[in-house]
Amino acid sequence: MPGEDLESVIEVDFEDAVFGVEAEVSVRTAVVCETCEATGAASGSGPETCGDCGGAGQVQRVRQSMLGQMLTSTACPTCSGRGQVIPNPCSHCSGEGRIVEDRSFNVQVRAGVDEGTTLRLTGRGAVGPRGGPAGDLYVRVRVRSHPVFERHGVDLLHRLHLPMTQATLGVVLEYETLDGVEELVVPRGTTTGETFRFRGRGVPHLQGRGRGDLVIEVHVDTPTELSDEAERLLRALADERDEVVADEDESLISKIRSAFR
Repeated sequence: MPGEDLESVIEVDFEDAVFGVEAEVSVRTAVVCETCEATGAASGSGPETCGDCGGAGQVQRVRQSMLGQMLTSTACPTCSGRGQVIPNPCSHCSGEGRIVEDRSFNVQVRAGVDEGTTLRLTGRGAVGPRGGPAGDLYVRVRVRSHPVFERHGVDLLHRLHLPMTQATLGVVLEYETLDGVEELVVPRGTTTGETFRFRGRGVPHLQGRGRGDLVIEVHVDTPTELSDEAERLLRALADERDEVVADEDESLISKIRSAFR
């Protein structure tokens, strides 16, 4: 009889899911009893053929029906369908031929795996009773979130917040990707919603070659608190551009707010 399949969960960092990593998974599982060497029998003894089924593991019964006699086969209740019984069971495993222990395995997490991916480790499940083959171990992957990047398929997205001065006048930034520092050139007059793309700096394709892109979406931040000097400079800029702005008089600002209530 084969052993049971097992399921476990591992949690990996965002970067490890992108580039791949070898992780350790721990499970509580059935392993071979070394005392009886998986036979289930005490030392000096062994399994014997079941007397009720003659080693077939099944018993047949004849019952009468409207159509005549019917022959049915069921698992032998004495040996549970195994065909053998253990007169002197092993004291360490109580005749099961296996014991329960904590075991750890290394699992290779491929580059590009995503949240919820399930990895199958063949033969790493519980061993079967009395020398039966082992089942499989299924490992579900959880990916920790990243403070900067979001994953969208094989692309990475970063919502980059820029002050209005940099967005207006332009700036060259040293931008930290998962692969290292790149130069990000933000041209003059960049507005909210504009995107910049680093080709091949995203997530590797699980099926095939290449990687997705790193997409940077700009969000221009409007200052909410200004010093007196900063406000004076902004008002001077508004005057030069012939733009109408609210008066410094607090009462006027209150009137404007009241008009929209």
